[in-house]
Amino acid sequence: MSQHNSKSAKAAKPLHKPWAKGANAKNARPAAKPQVKTGSVKPQRAVLDDESKVYGENACRVLFTQRPDALIRLYVSAHMAAKFADVMKYLAAAKKAYHIVDDAELEKVAASQHHGGVVLLVKRKPIQTLARYLQQDSRKRQDCLLALDGVGNPHNLGAITRSCAHFGVGGIIMKQPELLQSGAALRTAEGGGEFVEGLSCDNLPLALKLCKDAGYTLITTSSHGGSSLYQTKLPAKVVIVFGEEMFGVSQNVAKNADIALQIPGSGKVESLNVSVAASLILGEWYRQQL
Repeated sequence: MSQHNSKSAKAAKPLHKPWAKGANAKNARPAAKPQVKTGSVKPQRAVLDDESKVYGENACRVLFTQRPDALIRLYVSAHMAAKFADVMKYLAAAKKAYHIVDDAELEKVAASQHHGGVVLLVKRKPIQTLARYLQQDSRKRQDCLLALDGVGNPHNLGAITRSCAHFGVGGIIMKQPELLQSGAALRTAEGGGEFVEGLSCDNLPLALKLCKDAGYTLITTSSHGGSSLYQTKLPAKVVIVFGEEMFGVSQNVAKNADIALQIPGSGKVESLNVSVAASLILGEWYRQQL
């Protein structure tokens, strides 16, 4: 072991028993022997299709709170280990591994510099079809869904998901809802991904027709026309459609909208980022429903 790794191991040693009460609790023992390594960790196997890596303190903390059974493995830096002592205790009791590693190794594991000192390997949330969601929630008098027409940037998806969780949105309709569970999207969502369903559809116009048949009003946005967001009555059951980052909602989708909205502003810029526009419209819908 290199001099650097030897020092890391000595520094991390007290963290190998995070379940111990007090700094001098010598007799505390885990429910099972934890698998702890410092320094470089070789991947034991490839990440499976139903698994994902989640990183960032808030995203990991909320996931553990909401779905502890989904945890497979933890990678954490020495300076973040104390904050995740309860997670290490849980994994040790479940005979699952955790590793205390340096930031360089975390960057390799996460494939990102923005890991925040912690990475979880987890089972993905099951993806639900839109048809099943509509069937289960057919009696809802108030509900808001988002439909994304080609939006794929993970940071936009994460920011949209965070706003959806804040304003009580039930789900996000997408052709590829698994994109909502990428590491970058979940980190940006700051835990919001645990509270918003990704709803799959093969054909967005058909999916929106199903929503209309279920009593939802379809809303689209435009920077060039439509009614003012702040002068329009928003129904209790809505699907708000946002288009991809460059060109907006496709014509095939826009022509089926019941309401077209614009967000009033100074006119000094042509449009807002899709995640910002989503936050403003969701906030107004939420306000009107109170």
